Amino acid sequence: MFERPRSGQRALLVHLQFPLEEYEHARVEFVELVRSAGAEVLDVVGGSRRSPDPRFFVGGGKADELAELAAELGAEVVVFNHDLSPSQERNLEARLKCRVLGRAGLILDIFAARARSHEGKLQVELAQLRHLSTRLVRGWSHLERQKGGIGLRGPGETQLETDRRLIGDRITRLRGRLEKVRARREQGRAARRRAETPTISLVGYTNAGKSTLFNRLTGSDIYAADQLFATLDPTLRQLPMPVGDPLILADTVGFIRDLPPELVAAFNATLEETLEAELLLHVIDAADPERRDHAAEVNAVLADIGADRVRQIEVFNKIDAVPGESPRLERDGEGRVIRVWLSAMDGRGLELLREVLTEVCRPDVLAGVLSVPPAAGRLRARLFDLGAVQGEQYDNAGQCVLTVTVTRSDLDRLCRQEGMDAAGLWQTPPRALAQAE
Repeated sequence: MFERPRSGQRALLVHLQFPLEEYEHARVEFVELVRSAGAEVLDVVGGSRRSPDPRFFVGGGKADELAELAAELGAEVVVFNHDLSPSQERNLEARLKCRVLGRAGLILDIFAARARSHEGKLQVELAQLRHLSTRLVRGWSHLERQKGGIGLRGPGETQLETDRRLIGDRITRLRGRLEKVRARREQGRAARRRAETPTISLVGYTNAGKSTLFNRLTGSDIYAADQLFATLDPTLRQLPMPVGDPLILADTVGFIRDLPPELVAAFNATLEETLEAELLLHVIDAADPERRDHAAEVNAVLADIGADRVRQIEVFNKIDAVPGESPRLERDGEGRVIRVWLSAMDGRGLELLREVLTEVCRPDVLAGVLSVPPAAGRLRARLFDLGAVQGEQYDNAGQCVLTVTVTRSDLDRLCRQEGMDAAGLWQTPPRALAQAE
């Protein structure tokens, strides 16, 4: 009979190097990940292998070494920075005499602790149950199958079969409830499409500064911290724009290397906000030496959910931590913005980003010079009220000359209400905002 050891917070970490895999940065991230789960890190055991051992992952000799070290340090849980099979976890727990956790289980544990909304909790529970359903046998090895002998004969359902059935029933109910969540989100997206309100989704590696940028842009105060997976629950807020109606900005869960497939599947309802967005702002930590590898991990997940077709602009955040770096834009050969450098922490570069969002999401925004006759004083006042006027002068004929940035629809509406023709007011043909600088 095999009983699972009780869990605890005193953790011994195991991180092995395999061929063609980066080691040191992955080890540092692993330690931070375990600390994010609230564990006390006792030691990190390294090593290298050409391939995982089928029985213990680390090999029999290394397993004995871990058992001695765990007993010496008083470790209550041994955490691997690798995905372990159910049989490997079971064999290691039997050998180490303490709880063993793989990378997927660790990330699921962090998500379970951080989820706050009803939807987030449903998604995490679904992911945990999917993960658990493949590992039931290790806790009930004495009940895997019907056996002969006194007290074990006769028809009936084994405890293992009962648990699998109950978990299956719960997964089915959770899927049904998440389908209702998906339907509500689709209703919201349909309403925004009818109102022609573009949605912009923040994506990026965990701890890249998405929530800090979200708060800066929207004036919100959602939780933001210098830790992995500070944000789990998706948040949508209005994003005020210099010209025209607000946009919708969505803050989403951060990605990480080797994200458990159970989580990607469970968070489909949330990730649909990314799939349906007009634009993705891919937030990248400019001070992170691994930023390109992390960006590749994010793009791989986006490709998995079909969001790689959505236009993406890279936002290199945290330039305050990069000596000599300043806010700037980068464009491709066709003049389209592909990259923005800024700091969400001190606010440098945020106006550049707003201009980019106006350029991309408000293509009807025009810039130029209007000549407003003296008799059209109310039109002048309404343009000021709209915040469309950047400068004002008067010519020799007494005409009010206004330098404006305004949406075509707003100008047409105001001129129509005043009985005027908007096209006749432009001193020169107006230019799209993308060409106005």
